[in-house]
Amino acid sequence: MPSTEKPDTHHKALTLNLDASTFGSFAEIGAGQEVARWFLVVGGASGTVAKTISAYDKEVSDDLYGSGSRYVSKQRLEAMLDNEWAQLLAQLQKTRGSHTRFFSFVDTVSARNFAGTNDAHGWIGLRFQSQPGGPPNDVLMHINMRDPANILQQEAIGILGVNLIYSAFYELQTKESFLEGVAQDVVKERIEIDYIDLRGPAFETWDRRTLLAYLVSAGFAEAVFFPSKGPAVAPTEALYKKAVVLAPGYFGHVDAVHEQVHARLLASGIQELRNELGETKSAPAGFFCLTAAPFKFTPNEPAPEIPDLLRRIDALLATGGDVLLFRQRELYHMTALVNRYTTAPVRFVVGLSLIIRAFEDPYGNLEGNRLEALARLFAQNARIYAYPMTVADLREWLNAASASGWEWSETSGWVSAAQLRRAGPLGHLFAYLLASNFIVPMQVPAALRADA
Repeated sequence: MPSTEKPDTHHKALTLNLDASTFGSFAEIGAGQEVARWFLVVGGASGTVAKTISAYDKEVSDDLYGSGSRYVSKQRLEAMLDNEWAQLLAQLQKTRGSHTRFFSFVDTVSARNFAGTNDAHGWIGLRFQSQPGGPPNDVLMHINMRDPANILQQEAIGILGVNLIYSAFYELQTKESFLEGVAQDVVKERIEIDYIDLRGPAFETWDRRTLLAYLVSAGFAEAVFFPSKGPAVAPTEALYKKAVVLAPGYFGHVDAVHEQVHARLLASGIQELRNELGETKSAPAGFFCLTAAPFKFTPNEPAPEIPDLLRRIDALLATGGDVLLFRQRELYHMTALVNRYTTAPVRFVVGLSLIIRAFEDPYGNLEGNRLEALARLFAQNARIYAYPMTVADLREWLNAASASGWEWSETSGWVSAAQLRRAGPLGHLFAYLLASNFIVPMQVPAALRADA
């Protein structure tokens, strides 16, 4: 019987070296030349490696690939791919083009510096032919490195690069087999892939949005970004140094009425933060937030399917709002991710139902339970804008969630966070968060009040 054991990095690099039809170049900036090293040490490198280069110096890099972009960026990665590919074909197309599947592998990486003060991330790209003389295909990825030491991050980059080249030539049967091959032995625990762009005829039947959602649902990324306008980018580019408003929810209703409600919720949060910051500051960025995890607390609740996630994402994008899809549902995971990329204020805008839910969850996965969850949530300049609910909606939600111990008063059929009370001792914590302005009650919009 054929072996079902997956080949390790050594075997993958050697297989490529012994495949007379694959030949290419390597250009790596940052984190050493760990991808090329694998092909050089396993034996038979002359069968695969046309050239390997490391343009560490900025002036050298600018001379090769042009100036005007950040060195660890998608723009620099694409410039590297274009340059290396053009040079490879110019030098070898006549002599090898009829029987060779060419490839160019490039990366530009900011691995952990000596002081440990930088954001360890990078861009990785591959241009390759599926058959000799065929049109090129591109794979572009943004990664975040999780290893605590520079030498470990270099090692992880080497494994990921070999995986990518091997998967491009041998594991393109499905998008799942391709991504699982790329991720083998390194993604999740050591590297996060939070952006991928595939181009060319090898991928023409693959839906790009499905790939992004798959990165989260498979655990390869903590979050991915879906823009309402323009091309998709990595979360770091959407969040970098910005004041942020996050509107988390299930957003299961996709009709026009609910779209207006969702748009009003996010817009009110953005306006609230603008008022808080003052008009002299730049406008905050607002995002709807969905989760690929089960949204309910009931046991054995299945995770949502990708088509359902995309259906809800599309409805939110139609309102003009951008969307972040998170792997985990807890708010403290969301604020932790956003705070990777910004030190500016982070504000959630949520309905009372989500606040109640946050208090009802026992957080059994944390040693400190609710207290630890709240400490993580509010530790880094975060607050919650609490959007009011109608009495009818609140009562219906409490009954559906079997949540007890909550009381309220109302104004014209609406309940604000300031009118919501919880029996002790948990109610004392809720009152403290209100009094300390960690939870900020929002007023019922005048357009919705019966007495307006």
